[in-house]
Amino acid sequence: MANVGVNAYGRNAQRMLDLDAPKLDWCSLAKGLGVESGQARTIEVFVKLFDGALSRKGPFLIEAVID
Repeated sequence: MANVGVNAYGRNAQRMLDLDAPKLDWCSLAKGLGVESGQARTIEVFVKLFDGALSRKGPFLIEAVID
């Protein structure tokens, strides 16, 4: 917002920029579209999923959860 000259904005404007509301289940969304997926909460799991994704054909979604 600051990049376009807005210094103060309301709750609705803030909500349009939030990435965590509503919470989305990206793995379920991928499954509904026929795409395999996995969720990583640690770098070790991410690396395992990434290596697995590279070894297969087609798309694979990795949801990287950052708390």
